[in-house]
Amino acid sequence: MPPLEGFWWQEGENAVDYSRKKDFMWISLIRLPEFVTREAFAWAVKEAEARKKTDDSKVEFLTYDEGLCVQCMHIGPYDNEPATIEAMEAFAKAQGYLPDMGNGRYHHEIYISDARRCKPENLKTVIRHPVAAAGLG
Repeated sequence: MPPLEGFWWQEGENAVDYSRKKDFMWISLIRLPEFVTREAFAWAVKEAEARKKTDDSKVEFLTYDEGLCVQCMHIGPYDNEPATIEAMEAFAKAQGYLPDMGNGRYHHEIYISDARRCKPENLKTVIRHPVAAAGLG
């Protein structure tokens, strides 16, 4: 089973402001194998709803082209992510890239550790941020 992933953003912002966590919007994702078709996905959702008596009407098959990004393995609590993001942005800038958040491009997290079973200081989270060549963002 692939790890849980999440897209995070704040309406009207082209960055992530950790001081305004209450304003976060999010989408949870789980990567599907390439062979899973929309039809097979729709069938699986229908079967799950019937067997588990759940409303899965918000579940959708999403194809997403993330584009050019910078990413880093963050180790530690989620509250310490801003320092990792600063380092990612400094690295990108040194390579000639600038942050390119907004317009359907999100702060993307891939949760390697299960927060329910891991001490916060040991959490592993891949953080991915969209970038564009300087002057093109």
